[in-house]
Amino acid sequence: MCVPRWDSDAVFATLIGGHGHYTLQPGGRFVWGGQYENGTLIWRSRWVTESGIVECREALVFPGDAHHAVLLRRVEAVEGTPLVKALLEPAAGFGPRRLDGLKRDAEGVWTGHAGNLRLRWSGAPSAEPLLDGHGPTGLAWDVVLQPGEHHDLILELSDRPLTAKLDPVRAWKATETAWTRQIPRLETSLAPDDARHAYGVLRGLTSGTGGMVGAATTSLPERAEEGRNYDYRYVWIRDQCYAGQAAAAAGGHPLLDDAVRFVSVRLHQDGEHLAPAYTTAGGRVPDQHTLNLPGYPGGYDRVGNWVNRQFQLDAFGEALLLFAAAHQHGRLDTTGRQAAAIAADAIARRHHEPDAGIWELEDRPWTHSRLICAAGLRAAAQAAPSPRHADAWAALADRLLAQTAATSLHPTGRWQRSPDDPGLDAALLMPPLRGALPAKDPRTVRTLRAYLSDLTHNHFAYRFRHDQRPLGEAEGAFLLCGYAVALAEHQQGHHDEALRWFERNRAACGPPGLFTEEYDIGQRQLRGNLPQAFVHALMLETATRLAAPIGQTNRKQA
Repeated sequence: MCVPRWDSDAVFATLIGGHGHYTLQPGGRFVWGGQYENGTLIWRSRWVTESGIVECREALVFPGDAHHAVLLRRVEAVEGTPLVKALLEPAAGFGPRRLDGLKRDAEGVWTGHAGNLRLRWSGAPSAEPLLDGHGPTGLAWDVVLQPGEHHDLILELSDRPLTAKLDPVRAWKATETAWTRQIPRLETSLAPDDARHAYGVLRGLTSGTGGMVGAATTSLPERAEEGRNYDYRYVWIRDQCYAGQAAAAAGGHPLLDDAVRFVSVRLHQDGEHLAPAYTTAGGRVPDQHTLNLPGYPGGYDRVGNWVNRQFQLDAFGEALLLFAAAHQHGRLDTTGRQAAAIAADAIARRHHEPDAGIWELEDRPWTHSRLICAAGLRAAAQAAPSPRHADAWAALADRLLAQTAATSLHPTGRWQRSPDDPGLDAALLMPPLRGALPAKDPRTVRTLRAYLSDLTHNHFAYRFRHDQRPLGEAEGAFLLCGYAVALAEHQQGHHDEALRWFERNRAACGPPGLFTEEYDIGQRQLRGNLPQAFVHALMLETATRLAAPIGQTNRKQA
């Protein structure tokens, strides 16, 4: 748990080998289960114990505060008289800054400091300090609940002075009401409950600035001992645009508005030097470095991200697609239109430059980057500030498509990754979905057929071939790509096959219904940081588009 921002230092860091935790569980032996309540990020754990059944309802207070994180926990005896144990040991700064200044007031409320964070724990007046040779490290609390009894615990962490104490009944009511208002019903989508959950995850990853982090965690490895573990607690422009477009398709306008607001400000701020990613406050992503911690097993303890040194041309194309979606829903203001013009001008000036591309690899003239920019220019021409701009953007899109076809069309008639790389890539399925060229264009059809033949297995999809090893040995299946295939099959009119792809990839999650970036189909395990925002975004969009008639979904691709 990182406080007060997503990219702040963690106060509970045991996930990557640090110190600090807040554990609540029954005493003795138990069997665990749990789920999110429908349409919310309110989690309910359920433990069957030797002495009864106990549940714990927990949530961050919602809407959140930029400086004040509040974690609600309500533990209840469903049956019997279970013993419940709580241990609170905060350790700020990813571990070294321990609890200091611990004291209990006359009402039994505990306060203290962990680094520069102020802490307040309510609901455990009989807790006992945990001590080592240097003083208290935390608090331990035990309670035996009677049948039907519940008990509220409130943990507050803030980088500013704490004000009035919270009433748990009011805090719970406000949080429940906020989730009800924030999450659309999505009743016409496929799997409405899962679509609502995906929307809720995206909303939960979105800060007050409108910025949505790529994932809530850092350093969870994609593949053990191979060095592919990163810090995703930042806002990727591309991912933000995916989420906004998914929300537009589903009718979730608050998320669309958040995305437009954040991306517009960044374009006005940085223009053609738009970074691929930012902090939620709009600042520079820090350089990647380690923390001198053991790391997650098979991984490392990395924070920061080397994306801050990259140029990703496709981010401008995705921004234009986002603005076009907002325009179609009547939600693009003057600031957004100006930002669209900035993005289009940046493409005109920089499309000749090699870039790191969607997968953040070495700089090349990646085919996907140029085609997705063509798609963005075509879409945004509808929202152009003048006919002159619209004509110029459409002409630039035509020129990009022609230039890319001259350099990056494989001899078989399909697209290849770059002029000097004849391989296939899942990213090449996206431009036709966004209108860069028609669905029935031979290049679109041949690329999809070749990709299905070479880079998929059992309705799971891979990005590209790293080497001659079998696909599953090089990396896990990429769930983003699986949903892209579902959309591509649907675009071709293959509805049954699209449904197979959707259902297979929808099932590749853990008990909480959260998706990671990759899925190991052999071991049936999640790989990488959790939850991965762009996977939830594509899941939401796929659930929406597959439920609509094909002609309606693909108007702009026809």
